[in-house]
Amino acid sequence: MAGIHIPSSPSSPLAQARHIVVEGPIGAGKSTLARRLAEHLNARPVLEDPEANPFLGRFYQDRHRYALPTQLHFLLKRHDQLAALQEHLLPAEATPVVCDFLADKDALFARINLSDEELALYQRLSERSPLPQVTPDLVIFLQAAPENLIARVRRRASASERTVDDTYLVRLADAYSHFAYHYDACPVMIVNSDNLNFADRDDDFHLLLERLGQQRSHREFFNLGG
Repeated sequence: MAGIHIPSSPSSPLAQARHIVVEGPIGAGKSTLARRLAEHLNARPVLEDPEANPFLGRFYQDRHRYALPTQLHFLLKRHDQLAALQEHLLPAEATPVVCDFLADKDALFARINLSDEELALYQRLSERSPLPQVTPDLVIFLQAAPENLIARVRRRASASERTVDDTYLVRLADAYSHFAYHYDACPVMIVNSDNLNFADRDDDFHLLLERLGQQRSHREFFNLGG
């Protein structure tokens, strides 16, 4: 895949990016796309690896009980990942990176999952030890209809994710949609992935690369009708 050349405008965010982020709710395919982009761009993939969180499986079984330790584990890991990323990107000649997470997502999940008292504690900890500021050069937000996200999670997600209930997935999809439409820290491409399969269809991946290479505005949308 890295040998396939997709024409790109020198002024597009993709052509100039050293730090690309692919984001989206569970089942959107962000990790798959991040890996493919990293391979194509000869970039370094930096992945969230949620399965390394020892509380995650228990969180999906009992969200109220395990929300706080789950969020605190992610917060600490995010701090380490962003500090390492910040150091990696300091030299101008550093290898580009493609991540499957934004630092901002932690606060989004905290607001959804934590009680008022837990959220206040989480925010106090976050303020005392702020996350390193690493603003990406381009963010690709993947979206899909809730019913498609649910079907994907049931079909191919990790063992722990398959236990999450549909109501939570719908709520998460809504929160991500709001988040994507208001994020403006860098150029954004919002992608409707309902009719796109970046894991199994090369043509879909090439179409996205073409759209990214042609991007001119700070915020653009890619929707392949089906």
